[in-house]
Amino acid sequence: MSGRMIGVDVGGTFTDVFVLDETDGTAAVAKVPTTRPDQSAGFLDGIGREVQDLSEISVVVHGTTAGTNALLERKGAKTGVICTQGLRDVLEMRRRDRPRTWGLRGDFEPVVDRRDRLEVPERTLADGTVRTAVDLDAVRAAARQLQAQGCDGVAVLFANSYANTTNEDAAVAALREVWHNEHVSASSEILPEIREFERFSTTALNAYLQPEVSGYLGRLENALKDGGFDGEFMIVQSNGGVMAVETACRLPVRTALSGPAAGVIAAGYIAQSAGFENIITGDMGGTSFDVSLIAEGQSMLSPQTSIDFGMVVRNPMIEITTIGAGGGSIAWVDKGGLLNIGPESAGSNPGPVAYGLGNTRPTVTDANVVLGRIDPDNPIGGKLERLDIEAASRAIDNHVGSPLGLSTVEAAEAILRVANSRMAGAIRLVSIERGFDPKRFAFMPFGGGGALHAGAMLAEVGIARAVVPRYPGVTSAMGCVIADMRQDFVQTINSLVDTLDAEILGAFMQDHADRGMALLDAARTKFEARELSYELDMAYVGQTHTVSVPLKIKAENGKVTAPTQTEIEDAFDSAYGATFGRLLDGGVRRILNLRSAVTGKRPKFDLSALAPSDGGNSEPVAQRKVHFGDRWQDTSIYDRLTLPVGTVIKGPAILTQPDTTVLIEPNLQGRVDRFGNTIIEPLEETK
Repeated sequence: MSGRMIGVDVGGTFTDVFVLDETDGTAAVAKVPTTRPDQSAGFLDGIGREVQDLSEISVVVHGTTAGTNALLERKGAKTGVICTQGLRDVLEMRRRDRPRTWGLRGDFEPVVDRRDRLEVPERTLADGTVRTAVDLDAVRAAARQLQAQGCDGVAVLFANSYANTTNEDAAVAALREVWHNEHVSASSEILPEIREFERFSTTALNAYLQPEVSGYLGRLENALKDGGFDGEFMIVQSNGGVMAVETACRLPVRTALSGPAAGVIAAGYIAQSAGFENIITGDMGGTSFDVSLIAEGQSMLSPQTSIDFGMVVRNPMIEITTIGAGGGSIAWVDKGGLLNIGPESAGSNPGPVAYGLGNTRPTVTDANVVLGRIDPDNPIGGKLERLDIEAASRAIDNHVGSPLGLSTVEAAEAILRVANSRMAGAIRLVSIERGFDPKRFAFMPFGGGGALHAGAMLAEVGIARAVVPRYPGVTSAMGCVIADMRQDFVQTINSLVDTLDAEILGAFMQDHADRGMALLDAARTKFEARELSYELDMAYVGQTHTVSVPLKIKAENGKVTAPTQTEIEDAFDSAYGATFGRLLDGGVRRILNLRSAVTGKRPKFDLSALAPSDGGNSEPVAQRKVHFGDRWQDTSIYDRLTLPVGTVIKGPAILTQPDTTVLIEPNLQGRVDRFGNTIIEPLEETK
């Protein structure tokens, strides 16, 4: 391998860049403000900070929030729907869930307006029988009407198209002949799976995102090429894998949690290399705090998620819980006199009050600045030359201190206590509430602000220790470089195990393998290995909820052998028993869906290349008063990137570096491991 690999993660506040020189294993990082509304400017600026000649770059991998932001802010394209007669309101009705569990009202506003959802005559039954052939003249007329109404994207949503694609294929072919651009999404192509709402929702959201995301990625790709880049440009998926730009433009819904997923992948690799199989990640950026759990080295994957309320995306995604508790989250006191943090964020512009760019409401970052935890002369990201402590203090006084009768310092401590409590709640949600004991896990904080709150998470949740990676502020960008290339497929089978046609199942498995391998063959990346994995969604007849049943697969020379009926029954019994603790006597086993994954394992770089070089400096570079609890304490300041391997720093201490600040509280100490990670543990547990 030669040249440079670059990972770029665009967050709500900062754009992070991780540059790996494959020749000598060295790395460099950059952190620049995210640009709005077009994020491509910050993307290119970040790369330009470290690489002047783009022809030296072999691979660029991008974790993006473009799709997520378009959904959250409802800024996707004007989209039309062509659907089966009688199904115009499936998106409107959803599953009749409510934003408030016991409320009587709900916000059921789909991304496609009702007047832009048009019906056409056609009908396919659940068994795949075509009862009514699609009326192609009606499809063409609907296309003309949607174009006249200003729609840029269109989704074709036909009933039971997962069972037989004939009608939908014909409609899509006719539509693509007359539609004015390439933004046509078909439900049988996006999600050939049973359950109309989930399939309709995922496809409609794909169509809603396609013009926005493909335009953004196209601008990026053209700008890179214009600068001399001739390498491979790939995008991180929500499942933690990467895909080609062409695939991302066709299936933008798969980027819904792209950036946070990259961070989890990097955290897992770093933790495993350092000897920690069980970790809870905490990605604290300027806007949000994203939490995920990795058990026995495996990330938790969910087949479905909801972006905001009701926008359901059914695609494999790393399970990530997000709350509005980032560094830029605004602190405010409600009418009842309660202190709240977020969800509103000051973002990167105007940013926290201390930035001096016009915001007057205090944020979590402002509280850390006032308490001495962030160096005002060296702000993270290099956005400013100096932070304005006085302005931050006034904002805290005006909006928190005065309403609550607290001094400036007391109010700042209160802001951090509330923020820490919210973050601890998110950690409990992914651990304790799912049956995992936090004491068995290490906490890995990353993002620009995560390492400032590591000690608080240990105290609040009872986690044993924290592992702060070498470059926590750009961990998600590092994850872009580490992520494997992965393609997921799904196909509804809808058969009893007793009556299963093994040839049909085998044909679907082979088709998924062939399509996945073809995508890997088309990539310019070299793979250390290629892996196939299959699982079935199964249940007993009469049950609604399914269990995931992994299959042991025999594959030789590209040919996949389907499992036997006995093998499927044994696999189901094992998975069902592990989930529920018992089997149902006389229960009839049913297969709902086949899920397949084809993964190309990309080469990983040796993390020891990031470790400190010999002859570093373990002495403090400064002293500063920092507030802990109820008093100010003299605190040693260290240049973290120069600390030698094996250095032990007793708290209170602050470790500084360009992309983050690490806080070691008075009852803790930090140890530098052989990869340059800082292991933070209670004093009494470390010798």
